[in-house]
Amino acid sequence: MLEENCCMQCLSSVPEDYVSKEVFDAVNVYIIPKPQLQRSILTINTFGYKITGFPVRIDDAKYARNAYYFNLCFVCDAWARTVQYEPVVKKLSEYLLTMEEEGCFLSQVSSETTKHHQLFSILKQILNNLNATGMSTVREGEMTMFLKVVRAATDPPPVMDHHVPIFTTEKGVFQEEQWDLTTQQLLPHVDGFKHIAQIAVDADVENSLVKACIQNLLYYKAVSLLPIFLYSNVYTPTPKVRLLATDAALQEECIKYVSVSGQQLPSVQEIFVMYCSMTHGTTLQDLCSRYNPQEHNIDERKLVQFGLLHKLIRRICKYPVYIKSTNHCQPVTSLQHSFTGLLSYDEVCCTRGYSPKTLEEKVESDPSVVVIWK
Repeated sequence: MLEENCCMQCLSSVPEDYVSKEVFDAVNVYIIPKPQLQRSILTINTFGYKITGFPVRIDDAKYARNAYYFNLCFVCDAWARTVQYEPVVKKLSEYLLTMEEEGCFLSQVSSETTKHHQLFSILKQILNNLNATGMSTVREGEMTMFLKVVRAATDPPPVMDHHVPIFTTEKGVFQEEQWDLTTQQLLPHVDGFKHIAQIAVDADVENSLVKACIQNLLYYKAVSLLPIFLYSNVYTPTPKVRLLATDAALQEECIKYVSVSGQQLPSVQEIFVMYCSMTHGTTLQDLCSRYNPQEHNIDERKLVQFGLLHKLIRRICKYPVYIKSTNHCQPVTSLQHSFTGLLSYDEVCCTRGYSPKTLEEKVESDPSVVVIWK
């Protein structure tokens, strides 16, 4: 906690002398900045520390120089992520501002031992509580303040036309009024099988709005994104598939999810065999012909969904690559230009409006195009 009256000084620090005088002298110009930066969150990273503060200035003739400055700062390691502490720093600073305006609490700290002990006690309680539980309740006189560190979620990945959104929680958990009108219009079409471009058409909503809504749902972890489901797809198990052999809770969840009906549940052995039989060169259609999952009460579409959601399997995608033709007289088509090896079949189909079968036929009939599986 820093103040500036006639000179800059540290009112109270917890732990005491945590920041050396040399470091403090080097950064004090950023701790009590120019008026233009007052009441703004400021973070500096220097000398192995990341210091986040909310400098405040109180204009009043009762103070020397007609103003009182203070800044409550959180000090973290230089590598730490501190964005989640910014609302707490701001709220605590405004709490101290109220205490100063109502009873000159801060301006008396440097001259009254009792006030200094009170401030030190408050800061120590906040430090210990936030580090231990991420929450703290501060009571001083008739004032009570509740602080809570809310972890800021990372930005969701960009949503593309070929992505398939699927709810990771039951739709019934959310009340309709929680969503905006556009999202409410989309919800009936989010079934885990329709891709973004198809949802936009079926819901009669602008494509960009669909992507924005789904990205918002991604941020709140209400949905996940899957690749397009096709029986011609090829999947392969990941190292996580072994969890299905040992994790009883995962087994129970999987059995309920993939069963065709709740009357006769499939065995975990049959499910495990199907996952382990997914290999390079074997399509889902091949597996269905070999094992006939419906006969064992296994819904192969739900089987794939569950495996992708829990990362038990992954999709092996095809990427067409155009290789320069030896016939230099033949012009390069716009479709061939898109075969860079960076766009999968799904992306090309959604961009061009082709069906997977149509694209497959065009690629197979073009000797200057090769396909990479990865």
